[in-house]
Amino acid sequence: MAENKTQKEEAPSSPMGRGFGPGARMMGKVEKPKDRRGVLLRLWGYLRHQRAALIGTAFMVAAGVALNLAGPYLLGRAIDRYILGHDLPGLARICALMLAVYVTNSLLTWFQSYIMAGASQRTVREIRKDLFARLQHLPLSFFDKRPHGELMSRLTNDVENVSQVLSDSVTQIVSGVLNTIGVTIAMLLLNVPLTAVTLVTITTITIVLNRWVATRTRAQFRLQQAALGKLNGFIEETITGQRVVKAYHQEPAAIAEFAASNLELRQAATRAQIFSGFIGPVMNFIGNLGLAIVAGVGGVLAVSGAISVGTIATFINYTRQFGRPLNEIASLYNSIQSAMAGAERVFEIIDEPMEVDAPDAQPLAQIQGDVIFEDVNFSYVPGTPVLKHVSLHARPGQVVALIGPTGAGKTTIVNLLTRFYEIDSGRITIDGQDIRKIKKEDLRRQLGIVLQDTFLFTGTVCDNIKYGRLEATDEEVIAAAKLANADPFIHRLPDGYNTVLSERGGNLSQGQRQLLAIARAILADPRILILDEATSSVDTRTEKHIQDAMLNLMQGRTSFVIAHRLSTIREADQILVLNQGEIIERGNHAQLIAQNGFYARLNQSQFAATVDEVVEETAGAR
Repeated sequence: MAENKTQKEEAPSSPMGRGFGPGARMMGKVEKPKDRRGVLLRLWGYLRHQRAALIGTAFMVAAGVALNLAGPYLLGRAIDRYILGHDLPGLARICALMLAVYVTNSLLTWFQSYIMAGASQRTVREIRKDLFARLQHLPLSFFDKRPHGELMSRLTNDVENVSQVLSDSVTQIVSGVLNTIGVTIAMLLLNVPLTAVTLVTITTITIVLNRWVATRTRAQFRLQQAALGKLNGFIEETITGQRVVKAYHQEPAAIAEFAASNLELRQAATRAQIFSGFIGPVMNFIGNLGLAIVAGVGGVLAVSGAISVGTIATFINYTRQFGRPLNEIASLYNSIQSAMAGAERVFEIIDEPMEVDAPDAQPLAQIQGDVIFEDVNFSYVPGTPVLKHVSLHARPGQVVALIGPTGAGKTTIVNLLTRFYEIDSGRITIDGQDIRKIKKEDLRRQLGIVLQDTFLFTGTVCDNIKYGRLEATDEEVIAAAKLANADPFIHRLPDGYNTVLSERGGNLSQGQRQLLAIARAILADPRILILDEATSSVDTRTEKHIQDAMLNLMQGRTSFVIAHRLSTIREADQILVLNQGEIIERGNHAQLIAQNGFYARLNQSQFAATVDEVVEETAGAR
């Protein structure tokens, strides 16, 4: 297809997307957090493809835990056997062994980080790929309901949060769990009563406090991510619509709305950080409490001769190791909660239903271009009809013009023919085949669209024309540009066909962008052509160039032309006049003039220039 973007004329939006003013973007009810276990299982579904890296990391983590346990044990032996025994050579040997243990542990930690960084980035690449692929296959109705900046936030910020946690936190969590288990076993082997008193106290307090904090923190982080996505959406809309903002002098209103959204984000982030900030102090308190218990109970046992001083020293180190993983996980709690909220938001999009063909959909072979609408009804919002009992027949090679006031349903007919939306009732056929039973890819390959708001991608002029058919040769591109009357102005560009266009083709005029869109459609060589108000916003001289290019494009193709200027549709085979979703007049130019109806009044009001002005005049006359 020549273009893959359309617009709904029936639901125009303000330049800023949702209106101006501090209250224009107040958030709705916060969605309750989803099942954490379900999110973790989804993440594991991606991580498990990195089995080799995970297994290698697991072995290194296990080895590191063993070395961590060996250090305090060697320290206790050094105290009891060599320091209290005044054996300096033996002390030197065990100190050298301890040095080797800690150096080896440090190297293993570095290798763990290196391997997990690669595994996590490959995992995130797959998540990002699946998210982007799902966005490409979602229906337009999904994008109508979502700010584009908010979707971009999910693709960037939310995925990046997941990436950081997978890179930095997975090994720490696994290491912490194994270290805690190993420390517990080692402490039990040294002294069961001291272990029982220490762990029961620490574990009970840890579970109770963490559960209280966790239930509150995760909801706040989800609110923070939602507020961030909304703010990004507003920023994206404001930057995109900067010309409109300046033209209507709405900079103060935009700043006020930004301040309101920014304040909302600050409040959400502050609440999230306040709750998560409890974790660090709580874990420090628990760690110090453990040391106090070991010192007190251990001192009593040492005085009674039940344990040695070296065992107490070993216990103190093990108690710190028991608390250290909990402190590390606590320090990661903010990012973990943010990543969980981000993963939920990412999976929400991935779980959205895609555009799918009917089970009995058939491929579409080469067509003649015979298009029929049979009693078609449609509404974007249930209960609010946009098209009502529309019937039309465009024979192969005919030019069918659609005119009517804004909101009459002209662009909706285009949306239904391309199956950007599905009809409520009735039938649309191409060469006798119901388009609902045709594969969408095959259907859209036979359609070429030139929109009023032409969309060009960042890249060269040649690349943008080739978007109509990526495998086209440079010679075919140049030939299409010549037919579209675009070749002369392209040669005047600094680098001709290799000139790099800015975002949305901002370094070209409106007319030049439309000529490139026509060249793109010519290159695609569709059998059915849709020209959506393609000359409504250009000067008369440029309009002449575009009209000539359109005539070249329409030759031998069934064409639907939407325009406000009668000069572009006088020679059409059929002219359909729409108003309030219904076809109120039909015929060629001469026949409609003879009817002396809406079209005739429009023809008599050439100085008014637009359909909407005729509608206003007609309403005033009544």
